[in-house]
This record gives sequence, structure tokens and C-alpha cells, in this order.
Amino acid sequence: MYLTEVKSPAEARLFIQVNVEVNYKDPNYIRPLDKDVNEVFDPAKNKTFRNGEVTRWILRDEQHKLIGRIAAFTNKKYKNKNDDVPVGGVGFFDCINNQAAADMLFDVARHWLMQRGMEAMDGPINFGERDRWWGLIVEGFDPPLYGMNYNQPYYKELLENYGFRGFYNQICFSLKVGDRLGEKFYQRHAALAADPGFTSKHIEKNQLEKFAEDFSVVYNKAWAGHGGMKAIEKKVAVKMFQSMKPVIDERVCWCIYYNGEPVAVWVNLPDLNQWFRYLDGKFGLLAKLKFLWIKKTRPVNKFTGLVFGIVPEFQGKGLDAYMIVEGCRLIQRLKIENGQYILGKPIYEDFEMQWIGEFNPKMINVAESLGTYRSRKLTTYRYLFDRSKEFKPHPTI
Repeated sequence: MYLTEVKSPAEARLFIQVNVEVNYKDPNYIRPLDKDVNEVFDPAKNKTFRNGEVTRWILRDEQHKLIGRIAAFTNKKYKNKNDDVPVGGVGFFDCINNQAAADMLFDVARHWLMQRGMEAMDGPINFGERDRWWGLIVEGFDPPLYGMNYNQPYYKELLENYGFRGFYNQICFSLKVGDRLGEKFYQRHAALAADPGFTSKHIEKNQLEKFAEDFSVVYNKAWAGHGGMKAIEKKVAVKMFQSMKPVIDERVCWCIYYNGEPVAVWVNLPDLNQWFRYLDGKFGLLAKLKFLWIKKTRPVNKFTGLVFGIVPEFQGKGLDAYMIVEGCRLIQRLKIENGQYILGKPIYEDFEMQWIGEFNPKMINVAESLGTYRSRKLTTYRYLFDRSKEFKPHPTI
């Protein structure tokens, strides 16, 4: 076996091909878009380069067959609660079911990180935001959501045999869209609906800038300053929603207002991978035309949760239930007549939330209160370079 550090466009293409070679026989595997992976390693596309550096390797066997890959990176802004040593990251790990091959990949990443002053490594994580390429699937090997890692079940043994330990688990929750919510949701909705100050509005593509501005207001009040999360500027939010415009379903993105001021947002998208799975990782001009045709002729049966947030002064007052029931007016074609909540035919069959860390029991409880079931579990692992140092899992927040 021999390692090659990725230095050229040709090697970058091989780095992507490793993922295909290891997983293509799995019917649940969906090849990520090549451009999405490449942008992680492009300083012009990934702002994380301002605070760190990254490199990648591919692994071949003696017949020159691709058998593994890994990326290693540092990020000055990456820090978890109670971390007492500098922690680097590894990600985009793929490998055949061979411990020696996996060890070779982990070793080269560890040595590279040690040379840069790191004392531990977390993985598999992203060189960037946590909403993509984060965690190892250990339960629920269903087709992945867009931007989600997918791996073979034996990866868990490869990491743990090397010495990685679970730092925290990430839980995804799902539900059947046609099922009735618990009665307390309707009761809480009715109580807030009696206050004329509360209003709701779903996104409209011809008013994206207004929705983006309202989204940024809620985001900055609800999340900025927590866990190292930065405030989002209006122009950044506008750009984000404009990039999503081709795939936005207006019926599943909602904002709640009180006396005209935004106080809560719920942002969802169709399950994009149900369309992207037909593109074989490509998204050039021809692939985009194919995508538009597929999008028009193959409706998806699942939508996925991206953001659910309430400004602090309205938390704990039932606004979560109010927002969900308001959304159900279109998502479930819900009608409210004489105080009765009557379900219609839902526009999707399934709903799956992006992951919630088990270190956040409050949000876990909110998700479970919806009548969800745990659809998949991912794990973020940590490896301490000083093997005598006490291992501490991520603290509860």
C-alpha cells in the first residue's frame, strides 16, 4: 500500500473516485455532487481557509487500485465546550474493510496534525460548517440526506480499533407526515392563535430578500454567540436563499411574526438527494438540464428540516407548536373549522430532521415531542494523541 498527497486536479478527481469505489455496490449509497466536495478544498469557495489549513491523501494497493482516502485540517475557530487541548479534524474518510489500510490513513493524518501543534483529532467532520459532512453513520443506513456522510457499517470498527472513542452522538428524527400531531399541539396553537398579534407567512420566491432579512433577525437572536456561532449578515442570508431558490418549496418554509416582528423561523427543503442520485455526482450544464427534467417528472416523497428557531423572549411559550401547526395548513392541508383540526392529504409522505447532538437534551425533547422516531444515528469520534490522558465526552449543554 502507498499514500499519495493530493496536489493536482487529477489527484483531486481520484480522491472523489475513492468514495465511489468503496460504496457503489450499496443500493442506499448516493454519490455526492463532485462540486460540493471540491468546494470544501477550494480557498476561493471555503471561508474556513481564513482560519486553518487542509490537505488530503489517497491510498492505493500494490495493483494501484484505489482503496482509501482521508483529509486532515486545522481550524482556529473549531472548539467544543470544555476543550483543554487544540483539536484538529479528519474527514472524508473512506476505506476498504482492512484495518492496516485504515491505520495507515489515520497515522498520516495524525502525524500531519501533530506537526501543526494539535493534540487530538475529531472525525469524521467537515472543514467548514457542521451542517454538512459531519459524523459517522452507525445506525440507520438509509439513503443519506443531501450533504450527509454515508459509510459502510464496518467503518465503526476501523475507527474504534484504531483508538477513536465516541465524543458525541448525533440523532436524526423522522415522522410520517400524514399522522396527526399530539393534541397538546392543537391546544397550544389555539391559545396563541387567539392573540391577534401572532401571524404566520410562508416563503414566496418573489420576496426572498424579505424572508432572508426576517430569517437573519431570528437567527441572530436565537443562535449568534452560542457555541461559537457568528451573527449572519442580511446580504449573506439573501445569498443563501437565492442559492436555494431553484429547489425551495414555498409551502415548507415558514416565519412567525408578533406585531409584525419576526420571532420564529422553520426552514425545510425537499429531499434533494432523491433527485441528485440520478446525476452521478455531476452538475455541469447538461446535468443541470437533466436535474430540471427529473425535478419536474419525479416528485420526491420526503422533505427535510434545516432550521427551526425561536427568539429567546418567545421560547417556552408554545410558539413551537403554533409554528408547526401553521405550517401544517399547507404541509398536511390542515383545515380548522369550529375549533376542530381536520387533516387533509399531505403533500409529502415523510419528514426527517437534520441531526441534533445528544449533548443537547432540550432539543432532543422538542424533537421527540413531535411524535418522531429516531431514524438514524451518527457519531463524532475523538482520538487523543496522548494515550494516557483522560478521555472526556462532550458535556451536556
